[in-house]
Amino acid sequence: YALSYFEKFLAPNDVMRSLYNLKIALEAGPSSVTLDDVVKKLAIRYGIINKNGELLNDYDNETADFLLRLRYDMEANDFSGLNPYTIATDADIKLITYLEEGSLRGFTVTTTANRVYLVPGVASHILGRTGKIPSDKVEYYTEQGYPLDAIVGRDGVEAAFESYLHGVDGTMVIVEDEYGNIVDQYIKKEPIAGCDVYLTIDIGLQAAAEKALKDNIEYIHKQAELTEGDLDGEDAKAGALTVIDVKTGAVLALASYPSFNLATYSEDFEKLSADEAAPLFNRALQGTYPPGSTFKPAVAAAALSEGIINEKTIINTKGEYEYYKDSGFTPRCWLYISTGKSHGPINVSEAIKVSCNYFFYEIGRLLTIQRMNKYCRAFGLGEKTGIELPESTGVLAGPDYREESGLDPWNPGDTLAAAIGQSDNLFSPLQISVYMSALINCGERRSAHILGSVRKYGTNEIVYEAEPKVLSSIQVSEKNVKVILNAMQTVIETGTVATLFDNYPIKVGGKTGTAQVSKNKSDNAVFVGFAPFDDPEIVATCVIEQGAKGAWAGVAVRDVFTHYFGFDFFSGGDENSNEGEDNNNNENTNGTTNNAAG
Repeated sequence: YALSYFEKFLAPNDVMRSLYNLKIALEAGPSSVTLDDVVKKLAIRYGIINKNGELLNDYDNETADFLLRLRYDMEANDFSGLNPYTIATDADIKLITYLEEGSLRGFTVTTTANRVYLVPGVASHILGRTGKIPSDKVEYYTEQGYPLDAIVGRDGVEAAFESYLHGVDGTMVIVEDEYGNIVDQYIKKEPIAGCDVYLTIDIGLQAAAEKALKDNIEYIHKQAELTEGDLDGEDAKAGALTVIDVKTGAVLALASYPSFNLATYSEDFEKLSADEAAPLFNRALQGTYPPGSTFKPAVAAAALSEGIINEKTIINTKGEYEYYKDSGFTPRCWLYISTGKSHGPINVSEAIKVSCNYFFYEIGRLLTIQRMNKYCRAFGLGEKTGIELPESTGVLAGPDYREESGLDPWNPGDTLAAAIGQSDNLFSPLQISVYMSALINCGERRSAHILGSVRKYGTNEIVYEAEPKVLSSIQVSEKNVKVILNAMQTVIETGTVATLFDNYPIKVGGKTGTAQVSKNKSDNAVFVGFAPFDDPEIVATCVIEQGAKGAWAGVAVRDVFTHYFGFDFFSGGDENSNEGEDNNNNENTNGTTNNAAG
């Protein structure tokens, strides 16, 4: 069977030789009370030690341990002459020749299908692994008719679409004489090959996204060298980038960095598991992060739709928000913290462009957390995206979450913090992409999906073909959407990422987010963008852990746009993108959460 995307196979079948050992009948022995007794009894039964516990056949301890595990596994898998057991895979040609010459009785050489990855190390978190049935799934798979030694999908696409990929096993009748020699064999039931699974992933874009993440982190390290002080991104070492089709919800790329190579997974496993950067963790789907100011367009959409403000409403921002000063609570805008100044009288478009916290404190208070979350939840924040792979639900901050989690009750300060993307808000990079896509589509959230189609092997007959699916919907007028998207376009042209997109071939929109997660680490950098501006096709979200400045995460998104649209583009702004960047000197707003800057 094969895994593929569009018309190109990511991992076609290849021939691999396997060795099978024919069973010498094993007599079942009684179980014992202690583990040591069981191990000793099995080792005696398997001819590894004698009754005195002494190793036989000049075995050393390592060989004895290997043989004990092997024989036990053979027995557990009901090994017999009619049910062979795989001793080794991908055997050396010299060993194969030796066995085929009949030099060792009881062994036979067969060919089986095996994954080959044409783009090594790319899309590893997506594709996933195959392997023996895990112990906690034995009952499930045996009920499906799988033999105990079956190879199944363990994670990723391999596991998600196992029912399509596996096919149906055939049946061979083997006739033996009284001495156990095979005298005849024939196929009683022909096997049915598994289907081909076509993914929505664009392998070229996926590779570009993975490279963009790595390059973006290196870029941040260089920027950190140009700044004074600590916690300026020098500790950035991981991140994620997601790209989806605005119109269909199809996932075009899911990159998580650092990553790994499926082809060498077994050899690398110990090192990968010990790596503090957690390369096996799929940050794109299972990592959750404070969205920072990328959350503000959602709050703006809610306030505009609920009539709290319109596009012309002016709020006189004063830097320090004093509505709750009688209770000693006066959160401040990032600009006031940095310079002692305010953004002054501004409307919603200007507030998005300069990422004014004060403006969003005010409209967040007027909205209430209930109305704010009605829109955010409909946009998919704190909700499953619909993708077929395991993902985190994330957290949409609010009274319900606090109560369910046994945390301190919700208070007015929490609403202000939530309105700027802080408080308890935690979302995956894919959720942020889905939310932005829903906003672009006037409140209609389409399910994210990675399965494009399923076709029968050999005939190409379509078994399944994905169609856009609406998961939720809330009305946001085209007029209000245009106000928000226009503001996001000014972020690109004259805002904090202007130098990165200087002279870019097409108009795009975007929003930066910077969120403090620890006083001992650089802030997280978040950027969400869409392109082209006039008729958005794709949304991309990049999160760089400890990336320091939201604008700096825009580098990876820009590079992905460049690949997707086929541009040959270099920005001299890469050498100096500090100009115009919001300084994110965070302060505590309610005892538990921090301010955010765009």
